[in-house]
Amino acid sequence: MEVLHFLVTFRRIIKKRSTEDFSGVPYNMTLLNCLLSAWYGLPFVSPNNILVSTINGTGAAIEAVYVVIFLVFAPKKVKARMLALLSLVVSIFAIVALVSCFALRGERRKVFCGFAAAIFSICMYASPLSVMRLVIRTKSVKYMPFLLSLFVFLCGTSWFIYGLLGGDPFVAVPNGCGSLLGAMQLILYAIYRNNKGGNKSTANGTSENINGHEGKPPNNSGCDQQGMEKKPRSFPVADQV
Repeated sequence: MEVLHFLVTFRRIIKKRSTEDFSGVPYNMTLLNCLLSAWYGLPFVSPNNILVSTINGTGAAIEAVYVVIFLVFAPKKVKARMLALLSLVVSIFAIVALVSCFALRGERRKVFCGFAAAIFSICMYASPLSVMRLVIRTKSVKYMPFLLSLFVFLCGTSWFIYGLLGGDPFVAVPNGCGSLLGAMQLILYAIYRNNKGGNKSTANGTSENINGHEGKPPNNSGCDQQGMEKKPRSFPVADQV
């Protein structure tokens, strides 16, 4: 659920062959979260957590496909930023993996990898905060799809319960935060669900020009003024003749 809610977005990207104004940050953050969580769930890091490793490993593979698709259809400037961010993601994961393999043992290895996975999991869940702020400011859910909010809530809640039952704070705490943020998104959606954005210029059936006058084409008024200026000039000429 954590990665499947991006399917609608990427169907649109592939169909239009453009990333439009979509940001690539959430996909990279989700990829990093899945990689670190999958590493944390490995038996030599965290025993009896193989379910965490398999599910997040699958999520990392799906997310990698998303990132590749985004890179294919992104403009040059966006592609450069995405490649830089992807390099950072790979570097962070490599550092965590190498330190845990060669510098740490036993419980210290588990705590180190658990903290890393928890921190970036919270960062991933916090990424929609800017969208929530936009919803509050515009009073519109145009940029916050319902399925995205629902999947964030369901994913966070399910992993939160799993962490509680297994007594694993590195799974329970970040996903508890994700469940709370998902619930907040659903509440916002319920409040503003009837307003999905609109064109203010067509909402009342009238147009508004630069000077703020409604329904008054600027060209006609300009012509009238020119006509009024020209007429007084013609009369003195006629009197002279």
